[in-house]
Amino acid sequence: MLTVTSVNVNGLRAATKKGFVEWLAGTSADVLCLQEVRAEPQQLPEHVRTPDGWHVTHAPAVAKGRAGVSLYTRREPDRVRIGFGSSEFDTSGRYVEADLPGVTVASLYLPSGEVGTERQDEKVRFMGEFLAHLKDLRERAAAEGREVVVCGDWNIAHQKADLKNWRGNTRSSGFLPEEREWLSRVFDPAEGGYVDVVRALHPDVEGPYSWWSYRGRAFDNDSGWRIDLQAATPGLAARAVKGFVERAATHAERWSDHAPVTVVYDR
Repeated sequence: MLTVTSVNVNGLRAATKKGFVEWLAGTSADVLCLQEVRAEPQQLPEHVRTPDGWHVTHAPAVAKGRAGVSLYTRREPDRVRIGFGSSEFDTSGRYVEADLPGVTVASLYLPSGEVGTERQDEKVRFMGEFLAHLKDLRERAAAEGREVVVCGDWNIAHQKADLKNWRGNTRSSGFLPEEREWLSRVFDPAEGGYVDVVRALHPDVEGPYSWWSYRGRAFDNDSGWRIDLQAATPGLAARAVKGFVERAATHAERWSDHAPVTVVYDR
């Protein structure tokens, strides 16, 4: 089995103080993909920066205190790559991938965007470049007899079932028609060629959500968004045995506004 977990930690230093370390000690994941780390490696405690039993690659953003992705793997990767060949985004702490036997695993933090601002323009530019990378990655991996899974905070809810209050968010970044159409292209067998693994495992349910605002009682009411995805090539997706969100039992036990999304693949 290969167990892959992805989570936006909403600041790894803050998460460390709230329960991430204890969660890490108990996880059965073989690969852990983190997003929104928001720290330089030297700013992290050693037991978080390089915990025993893990091989870790941190990819911080040049902009201090922003973004940042990390990959924790039980096995030492054969190869690690930071960025995807983008002159604009390769130093923005948004993408890191590692080659393991038979599979490439990546951690992605797609820009969140904000309608009517440069942040949304940045998101659109990123999506354009990243779809081209996803296609190239899939093709290169296939030529090498490898599968791919890109895990992370995609910051887009694809379908109405992927957020509780979809009616109130049709003009909000994260549920715009053009964003959803782009994600459809990622999951189109004739274009991106990837599979939304958790949705494939749970085709007829609302959610399962992975992010809840800290405002109001969103978590208690399960008024969330499913924006943390594992997108895999069809061969790997077909071997997914189970996928689930590790939702905290109570609001007080959360160490991030996101919850870990875990998929178990039969190797």
